[in-house]
Amino acid sequence: MTLATPYAPGSEQWTDARLLYALEEVVEKELDRHLKVAKDWMPHEYVPWSDGRDFDGPLGGEAWEPEQSKVTDIGRIALVVNLLTEDNLPSYHHEIATLFGRDGAWGTWVHRWTAEEGRHGIVMRDYLLTSRAVDPVKLEEFRMAHMSEGFESDNRHSMLHSVAYVAFQELATRISHRNTGHQSGDPVCDRMLARIATDENLHMVFYRNLLRAAFELAPDRTMSAVRDVVVNFRMPGHGMPGFERAAAQMAIGGVYNLRIHHDDVLQPVLRHLKVMEIGGLGPEGLKAQEELGLYLDGLDGEARKLDERLAARRARIEARKAAAAS
Repeated sequence: MTLATPYAPGSEQWTDARLLYALEEVVEKELDRHLKVAKDWMPHEYVPWSDGRDFDGPLGGEAWEPEQSKVTDIGRIALVVNLLTEDNLPSYHHEIATLFGRDGAWGTWVHRWTAEEGRHGIVMRDYLLTSRAVDPVKLEEFRMAHMSEGFESDNRHSMLHSVAYVAFQELATRISHRNTGHQSGDPVCDRMLARIATDENLHMVFYRNLLRAAFELAPDRTMSAVRDVVVNFRMPGHGMPGFERAAAQMAIGGVYNLRIHHDDVLQPVLRHLKVMEIGGLGPEGLKAQEELGLYLDGLDGEARKLDERLAARRARIEARKAAAAS
């Protein structure tokens, strides 16, 4: 089925201010829907407090040692990346409050989203410290370094680009949390991250539905924004210390890699919105749609190469294990 969107020669007149105003009713509707389906939850209920004890320092407790952690090596790496990403919430709030405003339905959503995201950092840090999952000193050093740098999104120049970005990024964060839980080796951690992932999915649905409305209003501009965001996509934690090495380890460990990004993040949103089937576009939109398709084909090819390398790596590891056992 082809979605026919009539081409409007004046579509280039859609400014951010006009789109913000035109989308206000959609934001209000989506906010009402979100508040009906979102369930409040208590971060403290997901933390194994009985496992906690004092650390070394003023209270004279026990120093952290790696063997105290219940989570796997890849679990520790991914948990630190995920928490440091959540830590930059003040910067995220500043950016979307500046882009979307603090009044009306937009402002209500901005503050509600921030409050819900705040729970994620709270529960993750409490879990990590109480269960001694990671080195608390390094975690705090990383937090200070990351937050001292602040955060500026690649899409801060455009409200429409920002909406397109978070439609994908919220799903990417959900997938990263969920896979981290699966790979953590600790059922308590898995349960906590599943709860966080549920929130992230609801946030994705909000922005995805907003993106659908933007396609109906300004199809050419929205298609161009989606192309730009997909082609230049980076996770919000890309500026943290050691991110490249951690990302490589998470890719090998099956937490987040090109195949997951293509199959579980980009494609679900694009298919749901039927982005590649939208018709009636003007020259700008058609060019963006074509370039988006070409990029996705190339990304799928890169993901296939990664799949092959990871499969070969697993085969070598299994061969070494078999040789050692014989």
